[in-house]
Amino acid sequence: MLWDDYINSYWRDWRTGDRSHDKDRLEDQQWLTEWLAQHDLPASAPPAAVELHQLKELRSLLWAEVQKLVQGDQPDQTLLDQLNRYMAEGPSIRQIVRKLDKPPELSLLPQRSDWGQIMAEIAASFAEAVLEKETSRIRICDNPDCLWVYYDDTRNRSKRYCDDKLCGNLMKVRRFRARKKAGEEVTE
Repeated sequence: MLWDDYINSYWRDWRTGDRSHDKDRLEDQQWLTEWLAQHDLPASAPPAAVELHQLKELRSLLWAEVQKLVQGDQPDQTLLDQLNRYMAEGPSIRQIVRKLDKPPELSLLPQRSDWGQIMAEIAASFAEAVLEKETSRIRICDNPDCLWVYYDDTRNRSKRYCDDKLCGNLMKVRRFRARKKAGEEVTE
């Protein structure tokens, strides 16, 4: 999903917790170019300093709202108003589009290729998730060094980590070592 990829553009060193290795991918032009291509978002130029600041503000807003959703809060009118302001900056038109060997489908086509349009698409993606999906499935990885945002699409809603093989195994090893260390301290 566009919105969670965007929130996760602030990368944390999920293995060591060393904050000096954290990276803001919005400042990495190669990552940004690949991300835009992956989500079919046209940008005529790299973000200027003011646009980069606005992108980071939007990410902070979404991150704060995800934290509230994870706590069980519902979206309030203030959030909806903020999302509407972002979406107003990205006009689009409806058009029937045919892609290769697929049947025609109704599509919203952006009218501009600037960063306001891109932020409007991100805000719309988040609004769609908040209004049309189960917000109780929006999660933050239980690895305190990771904090990756994801949508839990498991049947029993029990997913605790962004990736069971990476963060899940890492946390399992950490718990094992903590129990072993606690057992050694008791026997001393």
